[in-house]
Amino acid sequence: MGWTESSDGRLTPQKVIKRIGEIAGPDAIFATGVGQHQMWSAHFLPFAKPGKWLTSGGAGTMGYCVPAAMGAKVGAPDKVVWGIDGDGCFQMTNQELVTCALNNIPIKIAIINNNALGMVRQWQTLFYSGRYSNTDLETDTVPNFPLLAEAMGCVGLRATSPDEVDDVINQAMAINDRPVVVEFVCSKDAMVWPMVAAGTSNDDIKIARDMAPAWEEEVL
Repeated sequence: MGWTESSDGRLTPQKVIKRIGEIAGPDAIFATGVGQHQMWSAHFLPFAKPGKWLTSGGAGTMGYCVPAAMGAKVGAPDKVVWGIDGDGCFQMTNQELVTCALNNIPIKIAIINNNALGMVRQWQTLFYSGRYSNTDLETDTVPNFPLLAEAMGCVGLRATSPDEVDDVINQAMAINDRPVVVEFVCSKDAMVWPMVAAGTSNDDIKIARDMAPAWEEEVL
């Protein structure tokens, strides 16, 4: 698995998620919401042991990340627990961080903030000629995620450039007395591959924009 580097000066989300996994290590527990960040997490996080990956799969339960991470930390208080969430998903259940702060449940949440409902936006880019409808969340200005985290009794951090990524991850790893929320300001044009368009079969899978596997070259 690879990725295309962001061209707009913002962070490349796949690289961010990969670094979280590398720094947290294989003993950490990871939870995700639903959308592009969920699929990138499945691609780039290290899963070497059972019970380390909490996701709702294809059920599409946006808002799953924060409560799942909370439950994981209560059940395994000696483990590092990271939630990888999107800026859309996070706004559905972020209030539970108050519960975490009040009850000493020090989870770590990474917000992959691409200012959009990224998975839907990707479909609108690829199949609807870039006609974007109700996918721009404007989360580059509102809410201010680090301040929101602080208001709920958590530590709020933000990374906007590649040289800040490792620093904020390591800062989050060093804080274990309260929850930590780290906002990563990412490109909204990053895409998830492979994908299958609606109304097509798996034979029509795309591995990148306008690219499909060369089935005739496959050895059965």
